[in-house]
Amino acid sequence: METQAVSAAERERLHDRAVGALMGAFIGDALGVGPHWYYDLDQLVADYGPWIDGYTRPLPGRYHEGLEPGQPSQSGILLEMSLRSLVERGGYDEADFCRRLDEELFPQLDGTPMNGPGGYTSQSIRDAWRKRVQEGLPWGSVGGNADNTEAAERIVAIAVRHALAPGELVRAVSANTALTQTDGTVLAMTAAYGAVLGMLVEGHRLDAGISGKLMARVKGGVLPFHSITRGRLEAPGRTQQEVPHEGLFPSPDALLTPSCIARAAQDPAIRIEPAARVALLYGLPCAVYHQFPAAYYLAARFPDDFESAVLHAINGGGQNLARAMLTGALVGAMVGLSGIPRRFIDGLERSSDLLALAGQLAGQMQGGAAGAGD
Repeated sequence: METQAVSAAERERLHDRAVGALMGAFIGDALGVGPHWYYDLDQLVADYGPWIDGYTRPLPGRYHEGLEPGQPSQSGILLEMSLRSLVERGGYDEADFCRRLDEELFPQLDGTPMNGPGGYTSQSIRDAWRKRVQEGLPWGSVGGNADNTEAAERIVAIAVRHALAPGELVRAVSANTALTQTDGTVLAMTAAYGAVLGMLVEGHRLDAGISGKLMARVKGGVLPFHSITRGRLEAPGRTQQEVPHEGLFPSPDALLTPSCIARAAQDPAIRIEPAARVALLYGLPCAVYHQFPAAYYLAARFPDDFESAVLHAINGGGQNLARAMLTGALVGAMVGLSGIPRRFIDGLERSSDLLALAGQLAGQMQGGAAGAGD
């Protein structure tokens, strides 16, 4: 068993964290549709002022032209699709999710970037559309090597739903990611992000100790990452044997990253001011190795301040929509829905529907959360 029972009070807090994670992701997505993908940071300031503090309208000629403040990009649409599938099926059902892509999303695409719901279609979705619709390939054969965070954005709902069963969480996240992205690094880093998010929903903190907790689950055979070290990453014993795990990732490095970044974020000798400049440090582009570290940094630096975390993510420029979406989920899980300023909920299109769906998903979670010190 990967779960344990919890009290009614903890179940209420768990519900709050689960809904907070989901709504945090939806908010981060909608915050990004206006100022998305400005690599010229001076132009970002010229168009939106020195500090973006809420939902904005995309300017003519930008990626999401035509959307209104508070509306979702295609990333938010895909996250809602994943959320609806989980709620209606009671858990991750790959066939149902693929059916929704076939029937609800793909008929609205034509393979070009600037067409589709939400104003822009990512590379990985375009690749999957071509292979599925034009070439007629079956699901399981349409994933490509795009290194963006497209899958990571939609697996937020999967990570929340299965947060109390971390082994099941990683298997479901990995399977869903592989539908559109098959690069080994993308799979490992996305699975690790899902595992981290799941731990925050459980009630853990994004701090210097989180990687040790994740590695304990690796050693226990729960998380399928390869590892041969002992204890605090000491050398293996001379007679130590490797224990093979089905579907293992080649190394645990993606699980070790969050603690390293959290230590830096909380070290008074290491300062990035303003915090939005972390986007320049880790890189403005879309790849997972730029996006995850920046999201971990902002979440670790502002673990109790949702507004600061997501707004610094947005004001960093570049692929700020993904950065804010991933950061919003992490911090939303730590502060809970109760810790998200109401103005972000009120300004989000169809927030009542999304809150209802998120509440249903949280209500379906079974078992209990491990204690924050486990």
